[in-house]
Amino acid sequence: MPNYSDLEMAFYYVGDAPYGTNRAVYDKSADRFLYASAITGESEITDDLDWPHCYEVPHKNTLDLGRDLVFRFIEEQLPDEAATVQRIFQRAGAYGRFKEFLEDRRQLQAWYDFEAAARRSAIEQWCRDNGLDIIDDE
Repeated sequence: MPNYSDLEMAFYYVGDAPYGTNRAVYDKSADRFLYASAITGESEITDDLDWPHCYEVPHKNTLDLGRDLVFRFIEEQLPDEAATVQRIFQRAGAYGRFKEFLEDRRQLQAWYDFEAAARRSAIEQWCRDNGLDIIDDE
């Protein structure tokens, strides 16, 4: 049974890279995470795994924790700024500019808290959907 911090680390490994770049798999039969990266070419994920007992860790965008989450936050916390945030996300480097925007409005910590709560909720739901129990080590 995975502990939450290991699962969260695997989730970051997959979700903080461009979609499809990094992979993480939880092997339930061995109770371990395996990793692969297209950037380094290294992989612990092999074809001989007991795949019926393996679970591919999803990318954050698969769980609507990318841009969709930003706009949910803005809708809840700063609805009058929606057009400004739309413009921020029309160019490359949007997340950096978004965080500067939030810092200027003293909302950066509120964003981090919102993001962490949404991530935890999504990870826990993913575990329930896959019949995985997790150890809460926080």
